[in-house]
Amino acid sequence: MKKTDKIAVFKTEINYVKDSTLREDLKVLIGLLPDYFFEIPASSTGKYHPAFSLGDGGLVRHTKAAVRIANELLNNNTVGSKFSLHDKDLIIIALALHDGVKSGMEHSQYTKFDHPLLASKLIMENKDKVSMEVDDLRKVCSMIESHMGEWTYDNYHKKEVLPKPRTAEQRFVHMCDFLASRKFLDIKFLDNEIIE
Repeated sequence: MKKTDKIAVFKTEINYVKDSTLREDLKVLIGLLPDYFFEIPASSTGKYHPAFSLGDGGLVRHTKAAVRIANELLNNNTVGSKFSLHDKDLIIIALALHDGVKSGMEHSQYTKFDHPLLASKLIMENKDKVSMEVDDLRKVCSMIESHMGEWTYDNYHKKEVLPKPRTAEQRFVHMCDFLASRKFLDIKFLDNEIIE
């Protein structure tokens, strides 16, 4: 099987990050994602995501859709003006990585409920591989950890597992992920790239 060039897959999305140092950090972090991330559908059951994010590579397409939605909104003055350029970069980074270990560090058949926490842990365990300030890493991780929005309760383990989004950045990341998962969306892709 041909090895995936993980960075090339997200070239477009990486280039949404304006700060060159943060762009390089995002490349490093994408390189740490498990190989299965680039192959699996966004939903293991097909119940919770639109058609474009199902099938082989569906999780990549879902991630690209969420990042694209964010980029469009952040470049709209009415919406994006409330965020600094730096925070916009951190939002893009968080969305690019938010489902990075959706099925766990080792691929399992189903989505891991605590996948936002697992992604955050992966990032923090590799903080020495990036130039990003620890406070910025924590901010990115907080956006990832809370990206599930109101779905914080693990029914299987009967407990609250995930934090709810509280800050404007956390809510924005959740909104973009939520919109990218709506079944009424029909985003067109060609070779896993969004087409106009």
